[in-house]
Amino acid sequence: MSYAAPLKDMLFVVNELANLSAVHALPGCEDATPETVEAVLEENAKFCGEVVAPLNVAGDREPSAWKNGEVTTTRGFREAFHAFGQAGWQGVQHPVEFGGQGLPKLVATPCIEMLNSANLSFALCPLLTDGAIEALLVAGSDEQKKIYLSNLISGKWTGTMNLTEPQAGSDLALVRTRAVPQGDGTFKVSGTKIYITYGEHDMAENIVHLVLARTPDAPEGVKGISLFVVPKFLVNADGSLGERNDVHCVSIEHKLGIKASPTAVLQFGDHGGAIGTLVGEENRGLEYMFIMMNAARFAVGMQGVGVAETAYQKAVGYARDRVQSRDLAGSPGPVAIIHHPDVRRMLMSMRAQTEGARALAYVTAAAYDAAHHSDDAAVRKQNQAFYEFMVPVVKGWSTEMSIDVASTGVQVHGGMGFIEETGAAQYYRDARILTIYEGTTAIQANDLVGRKTVRDGGATAKAILAQVRATEAELESAGGDLAAIRNQLAAGSKALEEVVDYIVANMKSDIKGVFSGSVPYLKMAGIVLCGWQMARAALIAQRKLDSGEGDARFYQAKIATARFFADHLLSQASGYRAAIVGGSVGVLALAEDQF
Repeated sequence: MSYAAPLKDMLFVVNELANLSAVHALPGCEDATPETVEAVLEENAKFCGEVVAPLNVAGDREPSAWKNGEVTTTRGFREAFHAFGQAGWQGVQHPVEFGGQGLPKLVATPCIEMLNSANLSFALCPLLTDGAIEALLVAGSDEQKKIYLSNLISGKWTGTMNLTEPQAGSDLALVRTRAVPQGDGTFKVSGTKIYITYGEHDMAENIVHLVLARTPDAPEGVKGISLFVVPKFLVNADGSLGERNDVHCVSIEHKLGIKASPTAVLQFGDHGGAIGTLVGEENRGLEYMFIMMNAARFAVGMQGVGVAETAYQKAVGYARDRVQSRDLAGSPGPVAIIHHPDVRRMLMSMRAQTEGARALAYVTAAAYDAAHHSDDAAVRKQNQAFYEFMVPVVKGWSTEMSIDVASTGVQVHGGMGFIEETGAAQYYRDARILTIYEGTTAIQANDLVGRKTVRDGGATAKAILAQVRATEAELESAGGDLAAIRNQLAAGSKALEEVVDYIVANMKSDIKGVFSGSVPYLKMAGIVLCGWQMARAALIAQRKLDSGEGDARFYQAKIATARFFADHLLSQASGYRAAIVGGSVGVLALAEDQF
């Protein structure tokens, strides 16, 4: 199947919901004119559709292979990645001074979505490189920036994130990798890191590993973790590549999905010690790594949107072509299954969830731009709080959604969906990792409860709900579909506010009870906040229709999709409220030996 980027919907969200004109007005974002942004997205869509998407099935059937410490990627990946770098796609949102395009995150976000729709396995390499770039921009020394950033942004080199160890999954307090100072500003790093995405491959000249490790006198726990740059090949003073560093890939994993993306086990220091340099200050490694992790978490949310979009497109294509059974209203012969009500319900569910997640993510990206570029300190603070609240929702809800959408896509195909040759199953298998890596849904939910809701007494959550209520007020006098949307949005926002109050009030007295509902809280927030964006989209679409502006069928579809979201998804909010506020008893009822 070919991938066709939904440019019309993307541009609608960028311009109308994420307010590109406001982002364009920010200091440093002047180049992001509507004309430039449209041209960038069109070119990216062409590249993803013509160069990257055709490699997706091949990568699943002929994945990356490991032999004698070296990894060979799927045929065509290396050439495609070279073209990706040459075209400047790695540097869309990165500084011009290091060779990037310097465009806002709002512009980079649809580009990230398109790359993930085209080929999830391929997109993982740029995703991790983006995170490494972000970490070095914030915490790297001038020398590290000079050595690494232009090469990472150009695509000549790629980046990785090395956290996990065999005994330390999500609990980074258990990290044992050692970094011993050599007295010349370098450290010798030794230890084992697992689950390292693109930790070894043949697509770039060098691989820049960002590694969490402990120095000899470091305190125990997460307070004793430092961050180091450990390149695959050492870099000479003139910038050329030197000898091979003491870091080696000892195996790659055999996985359910994303098979073309090599997930490496890396061994540091088996032959004397891998040479690395400290990023920032000692014992602040976790703080710096969170810069990379937050960038990666948002990007993984976009992976969810991307794979959901492709699964939807494939399901629609199949439903239009597959002829089976007569229409319920009476037809002379069998019809395409897209005529059948339950198939329509499934397709609408896939479409509505994908559009809602896209809208929320793009609006979140615009808040990031305002938080980093506005010359008003109050505006920066407000948007930073909004962005930080939304990151676990974008990551957690969008990835959970992608599994549901990809699974529904298999169902639309019926028995053929269970057959690998049709391709629907690959999206389901690929999507399954998204709720796990870069922090499971539970970790995102714990963050949403603890750091993002309780820490400020629910103030940020309430401020966002005030924006939701403003949209409800705009819908107050509307009739028809908009009135139905408003009713469900109002009920959903009320239920979400009650849950926020419950969490804040009970955190100290019943912490296990509160956290037993953390994932339902995240899902509820995703549904209500995506429903808010869908309601905004419906309002704008109705205004466009009333003024006779643009494509009437497009705007009619916007309203219909928002109505479906309200009726079938926003209506779930009250159920989530009941499960969160009163459901902890059942979660915690059994003793361990009763399971």
